[in-house]
Amino acid sequence: MQALVVEDEAKAATFLSNGLSENGWAVDIANDGKIAWGFLREKRYDIVLLDVLLPGIDGWSIIRQMRANGIPTPVIFLTARDSLGERIRGLDLGADDYLVKPFAFSELMARIRTVLRRGRDTTPTSLRIADLELDLIRHRVVRRNQPIDLTPKEFALLLLLARTPNEVVGRRVIAKEVWNMETASDSNIVDVAVRRLRRKIDYPFDKPLIHSVYGVGYVLGER
Repeated sequence: MQALVVEDEAKAATFLSNGLSENGWAVDIANDGKIAWGFLREKRYDIVLLDVLLPGIDGWSIIRQMRANGIPTPVIFLTARDSLGERIRGLDLGADDYLVKPFAFSELMARIRTVLRRGRDTTPTSLRIADLELDLIRHRVVRRNQPIDLTPKEFALLLLLARTPNEVVGRRVIAKEVWNMETASDSNIVDVAVRRLRRKIDYPFDKPLIHSVYGVGYVLGER
């Protein structure tokens, strides 16, 4: 799952990014509105966590531009502006929820789950590749009706492969999306993680689903 955190306060952005990463999310951070809009034009996200007071372009303008340009990604405003008028304005502009700072991270995660469930009629809540199924809301994985316990990073890696079944995902892309590393050339973290994932996804079963493409990356699918 991909999240965009739009927050100009470094500590708050790090708090959100770390918490989401620990829960299996891949996270991009934008510290001003112009950078955020650039991300939104180039990438698809599952959730946007948006502050109101931002340099460049404020949160109100960002969500207005998103909806005007047909970007349906769910948005949760995270802001210290707690007046009723501000909350109504945010919701009227197209936000899916409005959470006032300070808040407990567990509450934020509960609201994210609620927003994702609310959009289940238009947004898939599960992915299936052959006999493997991923629950995108609860972050659960089942193969042949057998639950498979994955760490948050393992789930994020599997989900990245599952979003483009039967297509090669490069090691550099995996390193960036799962660990926010700019390069995988100086580390075997990707290969080690894939080996561990294979032990859980493939080894207990007769047909492997994770395949290596030498020198390039990995593919999830039947062969």
